[in-house]
Amino acid sequence: MSDHNENAQRAATIAVLVENEAGVLARVIGLFSGRGYNIDSLTVAPVDEHGRLSRITIVTTGTEMVIEQIKAQLDRLVPVHKVSDLTLEGPHLSRELALIKVVASGEHRMEALRLADAFRARVVDATTESFVFEMTGSGEKLDAFINLMRPIGLAEVSRTGAVAIVRGTSSLRP
Repeated sequence: MSDHNENAQRAATIAVLVENEAGVLARVIGLFSGRGYNIDSLTVAPVDEHGRLSRITIVTTGTEMVIEQIKAQLDRLVPVHKVSDLTLEGPHLSRELALIKVVASGEHRMEALRLADAFRARVVDATTESFVFEMTGSGEKLDAFINLMRPIGLAEVSRTGAVAIVRGTSSLRP
């Protein structure tokens, strides 16, 4: 393997199935911060009917070696049931939710509505001077919409971070 490939960065979407107990998320975050690894996005929520298991979805970027280290270290944490690199498991779906506040009047207001329609963003709140749009999609789609709203009157953005799941019949089960 050449030095160029060893230093190549890639994005990884990692799903981690863990016990839903106090301190687990702090331990996962500590694993990243303690080694200087960056978290681009992090989401967590209970996923079983009894609330005993949570799924953490982490988007990070690093060399192949760093990503392999991250996965191995996550796998060693006691309350972790399974670690899966969705980017290597084949086709997967990834979505984010964003609430985007735009303050605009006149033509800018009409332009914001027109763009929202084109991007399939829903108006979830409106005043005479502002809109709050709700939008789901890939991070790239959200970025594109947000960037178009900047010159119109972007006031505030709140994003969930990525949630992801592998397509087909395989699943993240312990």
